[in-house]
Amino acid sequence: MLNIALFGPPGAGKGTQSKKLLEKYNLTYISTGDLLRVEIEEGSDLGKKAKDIINKGGLVSDEMIVQLIEKRITMNTNTRGILFDGFPRTVVQAYILDGLLLKLNTSLHMMLSLDVPYKELTERLMLRAETSNRVDDSEEVIKFRLQEYEDKTTPVADYYEKQNKYFKLNGVGTLDEIFNHLVEIIETNKEKEYTNIVLLGKPGSGKGTQGDMLAKKHNLVYISTGKMLRKEIADGTDLGKLAKPYMDKGEIVPDEIPIKLIAEKISTHPDANGFIFKGFPRTIVQAYILDGLLQRENMRVSAMIELKISTLNALKRLSARAQSPETARLYDLSTDLIVNRLEQYREKTEPVIEFYQKQNKYHRVNADGSREEVFDNLSSSIAELIKRNL
Repeated sequence: MLNIALFGPPGAGKGTQSKKLLEKYNLTYISTGDLLRVEIEEGSDLGKKAKDIINKGGLVSDEMIVQLIEKRITMNTNTRGILFDGFPRTVVQAYILDGLLLKLNTSLHMMLSLDVPYKELTERLMLRAETSNRVDDSEEVIKFRLQEYEDKTTPVADYYEKQNKYFKLNGVGTLDEIFNHLVEIIETNKEKEYTNIVLLGKPGSGKGTQGDMLAKKHNLVYISTGKMLRKEIADGTDLGKLAKPYMDKGEIVPDEIPIKLIAEKISTHPDANGFIFKGFPRTIVQAYILDGLLQRENMRVSAMIELKISTLNALKRLSARAQSPETARLYDLSTDLIVNRLEQYREKTEPVIEFYQKQNKYHRVNADGSREEVFDNLSSSIAELIKRNL
């Protein structure tokens, strides 16, 4: 994600530049003033409370502001990030924002501040008062607002400057000049975005074939725990010897074995654009493990795609695979082993699918079609995910 706070005194041009940034980066716009107005207009419980406070001349509490922001963020699951306009305004709100974003498994990446001289700001606001008849833009009010901004927000700038997240730029110039400068700062300092896909599906759904093809097409690294484990077994390594009894029965190997293999595979591809994980995670515990492995590298799971296939088709494919000397595996050679694998998938892996559904990372592709049809559908889904991360 790309999370930005756009800062600047009244009249600095935040609103205009916000619109351009939202369009370019597909961000969710968060202006606390706008959020409050929407809630009040809709007559929500939160809006009624806010209206009552405002009508009495009070200020809406930070707690209520946080509820508004969290509601807005969770409603926009397809966003590439968040643009905060004029928030946080105080150091207390900066701490609150850090905590809120941490809860959502992300953080504020940069604060961009439009720097405009006091005289220029005053002239802009006075002109706005003349053209829009805004009563809050009288000369006396303007001076008060600018001084209040200076007093309250300077500590906020210091807060983010200590984290190397604060960037001040000249807010005087043409709209395009200022916008281009904003984009230059963002592109120079934004974190690299990775596309990490978890590919799940019943045994026989085609995960291995599709995962390998997708990784090659989209310049991602394919990580198949099954393939790596079979190599360890063929090479007679210590890990292979530990894994063999489980693999022969088509059962899940102890977690410490795939952890070592996956961590090593990730570390050998420091320049990767992302990874496609096949065969891992197969349990809820492994889902948490994968989160930990990726977080260590400043990455996260972008999406989980389920290859949806009927049990009957899965049985047919696995039985056919067992008949071919090139593709046959020990755990495909008997109906009992196949049924056991399908049962393990239902009991242990389907809860993993629910795990990603709750995070709004779930996607489904019908795997009952031909290999080419399934690949085309999967490829389109991944291309869209990559586009969001550009």
